[in-house]
Amino acid sequence: MDRKTTVGAFDAKTHLNSLLKRVSEGETIRITRRGIPIAKLVPADAGEKEQPDQLVREIRELRKSATLGKITIRELINEGRHH
Repeated sequence: MDRKTTVGAFDAKTHLNSLLKRVSEGETIRITRRGIPIAKLVPADAGEKEQPDQLVREIRELRKSATLGKITIRELINEGRHH
């Protein structure tokens, strides 16, 4: 669910509980003051990063199967080192 809603700062303050419920269900709420965006309510895990060691494992798994036709990425890297 990737819904986005914009509300004014006064409405955000007045209806904070209902906005938090919507955010917990996956919605993103942009808060404005006089039409200018000043804040954003997003689900808690929206900006969290994965652990670096997990990312490295995933990249290594992807590299194993990545090819350009019959040439592997490793072969392209090695070829580039010769020039």
